[in-house]
Amino acid sequence: MFKKILIVGCGLIGSSILRATIKKKISKKIFILEKSKKHINQIKKLRYSCEVLKGSEKQIPKMDMIIICTHLGEYLKIFNKIEKYINKNTIVTDVGSAKETIFRKIKPRIKKNISWISSHPIAGSEVSGPKFGNEKLFSDKWCVLIKDRNINKKHMKILSKFWVKIGCNIVYMNFKEHDHIFSITSHIPHLVAYNMVKTAMNFEKKKKSNIVKFSAGGLRDFTRTAASNEIMWKDIFLNNHINITKGIDLFLKNMRQIKKLINTKNEKKLIKIMQESKKIRKKIVSSKQDVNLPDFGRR
Repeated sequence: MFKKILIVGCGLIGSSILRATIKKKISKKIFILEKSKKHINQIKKLRYSCEVLKGSEKQIPKMDMIIICTHLGEYLKIFNKIEKYINKNTIVTDVGSAKETIFRKIKPRIKKNISWISSHPIAGSEVSGPKFGNEKLFSDKWCVLIKDRNINKKHMKILSKFWVKIGCNIVYMNFKEHDHIFSITSHIPHLVAYNMVKTAMNFEKKKKSNIVKFSAGGLRDFTRTAASNEIMWKDIFLNNHINITKGIDLFLKNMRQIKKLINTKNEKKLIKIMQESKKIRKKIVSSKQDVNLPDFGRR
Protein backbone atom coordinates (compact mmCIF):
# COMPACT_ATOMS: atom_id res chain seq x y z
CA MET A 1 0.00 0.00 0.00
CA PHE A 2 2.89 2.35 0.84
CA LYS A 3 6.61 2.34 0.17
CA LYS A 4 7.60 4.40 3.22
CA ILE A 5 5.73 5.52 6.34
CA LEU A 6 7.07 7.74 9.12
CA ILE A 7 5.64 7.53 12.64
CA VAL A 8 6.49 10.60 14.73
CA GLY A 9 6.24 9.70 18.42
CA CYS A 10 6.19 6.02 19.29
CA GLY A 11 4.32 5.66 22.57
CA LEU A 12 1.24 3.49 23.04
CA ILE A 13 -0.61 4.64 19.90
CA GLY A 14 2.46 5.05 17.69
CA SER A 15 3.88 1.64 18.60
CA SER A 16 0.45 0.03 18.11
CA ILE A 17 0.28 1.57 14.62
CA LEU A 18 3.82 0.27 14.03
CA ARG A 19 2.82 -3.26 15.09
CA ALA A 20 -0.41 -3.28 13.06
CA THR A 21 1.29 -1.85 9.96
CA ILE A 22 3.97 -4.55 10.08
CA LYS A 23 1.40 -7.29 10.75
CA LYS A 24 -0.76 -6.23 7.79
CA LYS A 25 2.27 -5.58 5.55
CA ILE A 26 0.99 -2.11 4.72
CA SER A 27 4.35 -0.48 4.04
CA LYS A 28 7.63 -1.77 2.66
CA LYS A 29 9.59 0.39 5.10
CA ILE A 30 8.62 2.06 8.37
CA PHE A 31 10.60 4.86 10.00
CA ILE A 32 10.35 6.19 13.55
CA LEU A 33 11.11 9.73 14.74
CA GLU A 34 11.22 9.67 18.54
CA LYS A 35 12.95 12.05 20.98
CA SER A 36 12.66 9.86 24.10
CA LYS A 37 15.78 7.72 24.60
CA LYS A 38 13.74 5.43 26.85
CA HIS A 39 11.19 4.84 24.10
CA ILE A 40 13.92 4.33 21.50
CA ASN A 41 15.53 1.64 23.68
CA GLN A 42 12.16 -0.08 24.13
CA ILE A 43 11.54 -0.02 20.36
CA LYS A 44 14.95 -1.54 19.68
CA LYS A 45 14.31 -4.31 22.24
CA LEU A 46 11.07 -5.21 20.40
CA ARG A 47 13.19 -5.93 17.31
CA TYR A 48 10.56 -4.83 14.84
CA SER A 49 11.56 -4.21 11.24
CA CYS A 50 11.68 -0.43 11.39
CA GLU A 51 14.36 2.24 11.30
CA VAL A 52 14.73 4.89 13.99
CA LEU A 53 15.82 8.13 12.33
CA LYS A 54 18.62 10.14 13.89
CA GLY A 55 18.05 13.07 11.56
CA SER A 56 14.93 13.70 9.51
CA GLU A 57 16.16 15.79 6.59
CA LYS A 58 17.21 13.09 4.14
CA GLN A 59 14.30 10.68 4.54
CA ILE A 60 11.18 12.84 4.98
CA PRO A 61 10.87 13.99 1.31
CA LYS A 62 10.52 10.35 0.31
CA MET A 63 7.74 9.43 2.76
CA ASP A 64 4.32 8.45 1.42
CA MET A 65 2.67 9.12 4.78
CA ILE A 66 3.62 10.76 8.07
CA ILE A 67 1.61 9.94 11.22
CA ILE A 68 2.06 12.34 14.14
CA CYS A 69 1.47 10.49 17.42
CA THR A 70 2.88 12.98 19.91
CA HIS A 71 1.18 15.20 22.51
CA LEU A 72 -0.75 18.11 20.99
CA GLY A 73 1.71 20.56 22.51
CA GLU A 74 4.47 19.13 20.28
CA TYR A 75 2.68 19.66 16.96
CA LEU A 76 4.02 23.10 16.11
CA LYS A 77 7.62 22.09 16.89
CA ILE A 78 7.22 19.02 14.70
CA PHE A 79 5.80 20.93 11.75
CA ASN A 80 8.52 23.58 12.06
CA LYS A 81 11.10 20.79 11.90
CA ILE A 82 9.71 18.69 9.06
CA GLU A 83 7.49 20.85 6.85
CA LYS A 84 10.22 22.06 4.48
CA TYR A 85 11.08 18.45 3.71
CA ILE A 86 7.51 17.33 2.90
CA ASN A 87 6.35 17.26 -0.71
CA LYS A 88 2.82 17.56 -2.14
CA ASN A 89 2.45 13.77 -2.46
CA THR A 90 3.01 13.12 1.25
CA ILE A 91 -0.08 12.44 3.36
CA VAL A 92 0.27 13.95 6.84
CA THR A 93 -2.10 12.87 9.60
CA ASP A 94 -2.22 12.94 13.40
CA VAL A 95 -4.06 11.02 16.11
CA GLY A 96 -4.88 13.81 18.57
CA SER A 97 -8.03 13.87 20.69
CA ALA A 98 -8.70 17.62 20.30
CA LYS A 99 -8.80 19.12 16.82
CA GLU A 100 -10.13 22.60 16.08
CA THR A 101 -7.92 24.85 18.24
CA ILE A 102 -4.67 23.14 17.34
CA PHE A 103 -5.58 22.99 13.64
CA ARG A 104 -6.57 26.66 13.44
CA LYS A 105 -3.38 27.59 15.28
CA ILE A 106 -0.99 25.62 13.06
CA LYS A 107 -2.64 25.53 9.62
CA PRO A 108 -1.86 29.18 8.67
CA ARG A 109 1.78 28.63 9.65
CA ILE A 110 2.51 25.68 7.37
CA LYS A 111 2.94 25.53 3.62
CA LYS A 112 -0.27 25.43 1.58
CA ASN A 113 0.74 22.36 -0.40
CA ILE A 114 0.98 20.17 2.72
CA SER A 115 -1.90 17.70 2.82
CA TRP A 116 -2.76 17.41 6.52
CA ILE A 117 -5.85 15.29 7.17
CA SER A 118 -6.53 14.85 10.88
CA SER A 119 -7.39 11.42 12.30
CA HIS A 120 -8.60 10.24 15.71
CA PRO A 121 -8.57 6.49 16.32
CA ILE A 122 -10.82 5.92 19.36
CA ALA A 123 -8.48 3.54 21.11
CA GLY A 124 -6.10 3.78 24.02
CA SER A 125 -5.36 2.92 27.61
CA GLU A 126 -4.17 4.47 30.86
CA VAL A 127 -0.71 2.98 30.21
CA SER A 128 1.84 4.60 27.91
CA GLY A 129 5.04 3.68 26.12
CA PRO A 130 6.07 1.37 23.25
CA LYS A 131 6.14 -1.77 25.39
CA PHE A 132 2.36 -1.52 25.86
CA GLY A 133 1.62 -1.30 22.13
CA ASN A 134 -0.81 -3.83 20.67
CA GLU A 135 -1.34 -4.70 17.01
CA LYS A 136 -5.04 -5.34 17.77
CA LEU A 137 -5.60 -2.04 19.58
CA PHE A 138 -7.62 -0.66 16.65
CA SER A 139 -9.67 -3.76 15.87
CA ASP A 140 -13.36 -2.83 15.53
CA LYS A 141 -12.67 0.66 16.92
CA TRP A 142 -13.93 3.87 15.37
CA CYS A 143 -11.51 6.20 13.66
CA VAL A 144 -12.74 9.74 13.05
CA LEU A 145 -11.41 11.46 9.94
CA ILE A 146 -11.81 15.24 9.83
CA LYS A 147 -13.30 16.74 6.70
CA ASP A 148 -12.21 20.31 6.06
CA ARG A 149 -12.35 22.73 3.14
CA ASN A 150 -10.10 21.97 0.18
CA ILE A 151 -9.33 18.50 1.48
CA ASN A 152 -7.31 16.31 -0.86
CA LYS A 153 -9.95 13.70 -1.76
CA LYS A 154 -7.40 11.26 -3.15
CA HIS A 155 -5.39 11.42 0.06
CA MET A 156 -8.55 11.09 2.16
CA LYS A 157 -9.44 7.90 0.32
CA ILE A 158 -5.96 6.44 0.82
CA LEU A 159 -5.93 7.42 4.51
CA SER A 160 -9.35 5.82 5.04
CA LYS A 161 -8.09 2.57 3.52
CA PHE A 162 -5.08 2.64 5.84
CA TRP A 163 -7.19 2.85 9.01
CA VAL A 164 -9.59 0.19 7.75
CA LYS A 165 -6.63 -2.05 6.96
CA ILE A 166 -5.42 -1.95 10.59
CA GLY A 167 -8.92 -2.71 11.89
CA CYS A 168 -10.84 0.57 12.26
CA ASN A 169 -14.34 1.54 11.23
CA ILE A 170 -14.39 5.00 9.64
CA VAL A 171 -16.64 7.94 10.48
CA TYR A 172 -16.29 11.48 9.10
CA MET A 173 -16.78 14.67 11.14
CA ASN A 174 -15.87 18.32 11.00
CA PHE A 175 -13.70 19.96 13.68
CA LYS A 176 -16.53 21.43 15.71
CA GLU A 177 -18.60 18.25 15.77
CA HIS A 178 -15.60 16.17 16.80
CA ASP A 179 -14.51 18.40 19.67
CA HIS A 180 -18.07 18.80 20.95
CA ILE A 181 -18.74 15.05 21.02
CA PHE A 182 -15.44 14.03 22.61
CA SER A 183 -15.58 16.73 25.26
CA ILE A 184 -18.54 14.78 26.69
CA THR A 185 -17.60 11.20 25.88
CA SER A 186 -13.91 11.39 26.77
CA HIS A 187 -12.48 14.68 28.03
CA ILE A 188 -14.88 15.52 30.86
CA PRO A 189 -14.98 11.90 32.15
CA HIS A 190 -11.20 12.13 32.53
CA LEU A 191 -11.53 15.46 34.34
CA VAL A 192 -14.13 13.92 36.64
CA ALA A 193 -11.75 11.03 37.36
CA TYR A 194 -8.88 13.39 38.23
CA ASN A 195 -11.20 15.41 40.46
CA MET A 196 -12.64 12.31 42.14
CA VAL A 197 -9.16 11.06 43.03
CA LYS A 198 -8.22 14.53 44.28
CA THR A 199 -11.39 14.57 46.41
CA ALA A 200 -10.50 11.17 47.86
CA MET A 201 -7.01 12.43 48.71
CA ASN A 202 -8.48 15.54 50.39
CA PHE A 203 -10.91 13.35 52.32
CA GLU A 204 -8.12 11.02 53.43
CA LYS A 205 -6.01 13.94 54.65
CA LYS A 206 -8.89 15.65 56.45
CA LYS A 207 -10.30 12.54 58.12
CA LYS A 208 -6.92 10.87 58.57
CA SER A 209 -8.33 7.66 57.16
CA ASN A 210 -6.56 5.16 54.92
CA ILE A 211 -9.26 5.12 52.23
CA VAL A 212 -6.96 3.61 49.59
CA LYS A 213 -6.83 0.41 51.62
CA PHE A 214 -10.61 0.16 51.45
CA SER A 215 -11.18 1.55 47.95
CA ALA A 216 -14.20 -0.10 46.36
CA GLY A 217 -14.70 -0.71 42.66
CA GLY A 218 -15.96 2.83 42.04
CA LEU A 219 -12.85 4.63 43.29
CA ARG A 220 -10.61 1.94 41.83
CA ASP A 221 -12.01 2.55 38.34
CA PHE A 222 -11.62 6.31 38.71
CA THR A 223 -7.95 5.81 39.61
CA ARG A 224 -7.40 3.72 36.48
CA THR A 225 -8.66 6.55 34.28
CA ALA A 226 -6.74 9.14 36.32
CA ALA A 227 -3.53 7.16 35.78
CA SER A 228 -3.47 8.30 32.13
CA ASN A 229 -0.58 10.38 30.79
CA GLU A 230 -0.83 13.80 32.43
CA ILE A 231 1.00 15.72 29.68
CA MET A 232 -1.29 14.34 26.98
CA TRP A 233 -4.42 15.18 28.96
CA LYS A 234 -3.21 18.64 29.94
CA ASP A 235 -2.84 19.42 26.22
CA ILE A 236 -6.30 18.01 25.45
CA PHE A 237 -7.98 20.05 28.20
CA LEU A 238 -6.32 23.28 27.06
CA ASN A 239 -7.00 22.71 23.36
CA ASN A 240 -10.70 21.89 23.82
CA HIS A 241 -11.31 24.29 26.70
CA ILE A 242 -14.46 25.94 25.31
CA ASN A 243 -16.42 22.68 24.93
CA ILE A 244 -15.03 21.29 28.16
CA THR A 245 -15.96 24.41 30.11
CA LYS A 246 -19.54 24.22 28.84
CA GLY A 247 -19.67 20.54 29.77
CA ILE A 248 -18.37 21.26 33.27
CA ASP A 249 -21.13 23.86 33.75
CA LEU A 250 -23.77 21.28 32.76
CA PHE A 251 -22.15 18.66 34.99
CA LEU A 252 -22.19 21.00 38.00
CA LYS A 253 -25.83 21.90 37.30
CA ASN A 254 -26.77 18.22 37.34
CA MET A 255 -24.75 17.63 40.52
CA ARG A 256 -26.59 20.46 42.26
CA GLN A 257 -29.88 18.93 41.17
CA ILE A 258 -28.90 15.50 42.52
CA LYS A 259 -27.67 17.08 45.76
CA LYS A 260 -31.06 18.74 46.17
CA LEU A 261 -32.91 15.47 45.50
CA ILE A 262 -30.82 13.69 48.15
CA ASN A 263 -31.35 16.44 50.74
CA THR A 264 -35.11 16.50 50.09
CA LYS A 265 -35.22 12.68 50.03
CA ASN A 266 -36.91 12.66 46.62
CA GLU A 267 -36.66 8.93 46.01
CA LYS A 268 -38.80 8.91 42.87
CA LYS A 269 -36.64 11.35 40.90
CA LEU A 270 -33.40 9.82 42.15
CA ILE A 271 -34.48 6.40 40.93
CA LYS A 272 -35.51 7.85 37.57
CA ILE A 273 -32.04 9.40 37.06
CA MET A 274 -30.34 6.09 37.85
CA GLN A 275 -32.69 4.13 35.59
CA GLU A 276 -31.92 6.48 32.69
CA SER A 277 -28.21 5.89 33.31
CA LYS A 278 -28.72 2.13 33.01
CA LYS A 279 -30.35 2.64 29.61
CA ILE A 280 -27.22 4.45 28.38
CA ARG A 281 -25.09 1.57 29.62
CA LYS A 282 -27.20 -0.88 27.62
CA LYS A 283 -26.80 1.27 24.50
CA ILE A 284 -23.01 1.33 24.93
CA VAL A 285 -22.92 -2.47 25.22
CA SER A 286 -25.29 -2.98 22.26
CA SER A 287 -23.10 -0.75 20.10
CA LYS A 288 -20.12 -2.99 21.04
CA GLN A 289 -18.25 -0.24 22.86
CA ASP A 290 -17.97 -2.53 25.89
CA VAL A 291 -18.77 -6.10 26.93
CA ASN A 292 -21.84 -7.19 28.89
CA LEU A 293 -19.89 -9.06 31.57
CA PRO A 294 -19.73 -8.57 35.34
CA ASP A 295 -16.99 -6.18 36.50
CA PHE A 296 -16.25 -5.20 32.84
CA GLY A 297 -14.96 -8.69 32.09
CA ARG A 298 -12.09 -8.47 34.54
CA ARG A 299 -10.58 -11.73 35.70
